[in-house]
Amino acid sequence: MQNKYIIVVGDGMGDYPLQELGGKTPLEAASTPHVDRLLRKGRMGTVLTIPERMEPGSDVANMSLLGYDPARYHTGRAPLEAASMGIQLGAEDVAFRCNLVTLKPDAEGVTRMVDYSAGHIPSAESHELIAALQEVTDGGPLRLYPGVGYRHLLVWRNGRADIPTTPPHDISGNPTEPYARGCMSEPVLASFMERAASILAAHPLNGRREKEGKVPANAAWLWGQGRSPAMPTLKERFGLTGSMISAVDLLKGLAVYAGLDPVPVPGATGYLDTNYEGKVQAALAALKKGRFVYVHIEAPDETSHQGLLKEKIRAIEDIDGKVIAPLVEGVRGTGKVRMLFVMDHFTPVHVKTHVSDRVPFLLVDDVNGPAAGPRTGETFCERAAQADGWQVADGEVLFRTLIDAPGSEG
Repeated sequence: MQNKYIIVVGDGMGDYPLQELGGKTPLEAASTPHVDRLLRKGRMGTVLTIPERMEPGSDVANMSLLGYDPARYHTGRAPLEAASMGIQLGAEDVAFRCNLVTLKPDAEGVTRMVDYSAGHIPSAESHELIAALQEVTDGGPLRLYPGVGYRHLLVWRNGRADIPTTPPHDISGNPTEPYARGCMSEPVLASFMERAASILAAHPLNGRREKEGKVPANAAWLWGQGRSPAMPTLKERFGLTGSMISAVDLLKGLAVYAGLDPVPVPGATGYLDTNYEGKVQAALAALKKGRFVYVHIEAPDETSHQGLLKEKIRAIEDIDGKVIAPLVEGVRGTGKVRMLFVMDHFTPVHVKTHVSDRVPFLLVDDVNGPAAGPRTGETFCERAAQADGWQVADGEVLFRTLIDAPGSEG
């Protein structure tokens, strides 16, 4: 019987010691008995998921964890999301991530990024707004595509990819003007953003949102652009087939390029209210068909961007109790199953954005195998993983180690 492999990623789960937690990180403060039980069957370490001089985005980090060198294959975040949405990019097309965001002038009249997600606007509402913006792109080189929640896509035919842009979650609370200059310097993009702001400001849905005490989705923010990458599949590289379980288009797009099946899960939102049970059942079903499954949980990252400490701890505990526990139970008796529990990057709640630190991981040799011995009181966390001393060079090496591929560390 061939080995099976599971990677569970807690997006943005890593953090720094916090005074309000008595010097603990959220991961240390969270109750994670199911992960901690796996420590007896595995080994902790740290890995660098962000190559030097690259931005610490989820696109770069998850590409690394899937065994691809981002310095070689990464062209931008938006092209990956385009693949997930079934959008075929021409050789000279440039895809942009298009967030619906909330901007607001402060007391001095300086426009600031109030909310990078427009209050985590639900898809049904955001699609109504995106439909209203379609008139802006009629007859021109731009095409607008609705996505999930606040996350949408703009494709610029024969466009430029070398424009400086900034993720909106990196500038929460900051003035927007310095970060919008790149797009505003391009007449096509500037016209889109200005007309979009005008339409969104007057849209009755935003009026209803404000009456309900919600923030309006009053601007479209462009970032993460790039052209289509050329990536070999995991089957071509390692003879490996499998599935991707994620709520977000970015990860589903990575799956398309990696030759994995991006499994749709009803009710998967990418936030605290996501359908954990559905994601686990989809993962277990995928393992019956293939040998590999990548389970991505977005909630720790989203709560970190919002600076919500209590919610981040809840997200971590949900991963432990609602993902790890049923996954381990679900593969019981199915032969050798190797599991990697890891985060793609740190998203410290006080920083509210991604950083490039080495991230901790737990590599379990066999979920169904015997425990090596008691490790009383030890918990999976940043400090313990660093103390273990196992430093893996990068995500590709870690992936090869997981699947026992040539060139791996052991």
